[in-house]
Amino acid sequence: MDAVDTVDTGTRAQRREKEEPVAGSSTSEGRKGLLNGFAAYGMWGLVPLFWPLLKPAGSVEILAHRMVWSLVFVAAALLFVRRWAWAGELLRQPRRLGMVVIAAAVITVNWGVYIWAVNSGHVVEASLGYFINPLVTIAMGVLLLKERLRPVQWAAVGVGLAAVLVLTIGYGRPPWISLCLAFSFAVYGLVKKKVNLGGVESLTAETAVQFLPALAYLVWLSGRGDSTFTSEGVPHAALLASTGVVTAIPLVCFGAAAIRVPLSTLGLLQYLAPMFQFLLGVLYFGEEMPAERWAGFGLVWLALMMLTVDAWRTARRPKAVVEVPGASPAAPVPADA
Repeated sequence: MDAVDTVDTGTRAQRREKEEPVAGSSTSEGRKGLLNGFAAYGMWGLVPLFWPLLKPAGSVEILAHRMVWSLVFVAAALLFVRRWAWAGELLRQPRRLGMVVIAAAVITVNWGVYIWAVNSGHVVEASLGYFINPLVTIAMGVLLLKERLRPVQWAAVGVGLAAVLVLTIGYGRPPWISLCLAFSFAVYGLVKKKVNLGGVESLTAETAVQFLPALAYLVWLSGRGDSTFTSEGVPHAALLASTGVVTAIPLVCFGAAAIRVPLSTLGLLQYLAPMFQFLLGVLYFGEEMPAERWAGFGLVWLALMMLTVDAWRTARRPKAVVEVPGASPAAPVPADA
């Protein structure tokens, strides 16, 4: 910047002319980021329409195919762009590699529960898991990382706990599907933060861990004669193979959005996915929504609104007075992606 102070007026004018296209380019990049963000969260929101198409395959078979074909797809993509330097670095760091194994185990649970929930008629309860995930993430930040919350964040967590209590009374049991999805995704996010890999690279590493157990299960299933991949025809086999594409394409769009739009914008977009899932559960799959369930969801939405407004106000403060948020809602990659 010191050199700028020494240039003459003509040079500065030329520099301003050169900067104008950059501003336009920035606007264009922001628009691309928004479109990619809408595409990513839109696809994740509509994914409950896909899993029932894979019947009569059971949830575990679908899960195993998702692991196998996801690795095939993302590995081929990385080979095409020749982006493999990270893999050698990861293999030389046992602690990070151990974190990848933990992430793979947690995401296996999350994927399996989500697929089972959708194909068993629990789309609404599954969507609730991703609505309450920011609240669970904040609670884990306080309990595990000793983070400090602002008063509004404390209030939002309290409202979220009240919502879980209301839903427990309404269901006649704790909403275990929602809680399992929310907690597994929160743990997954915490582990991924420590691994610090890009989205596609992270998915590649995790599915590489999952690949051999998943493939062994599919071979065993085929040996028993229970595999639908070979018994239900080519269209069904093609659908099972497309689970890799369904997993990876939204992630690519999310990656394109994450580098182009502010985190606060992604934090708002993240609610599109569970909202679409909720609407599908109620309007398309016809799941019941008694009054107590509406009350529980209403409390969850109130808590999320409180978090969003608080994060928005914090982001708009002058840099000199902005607190470092203890745990503000982020824009995670839905684990059912």
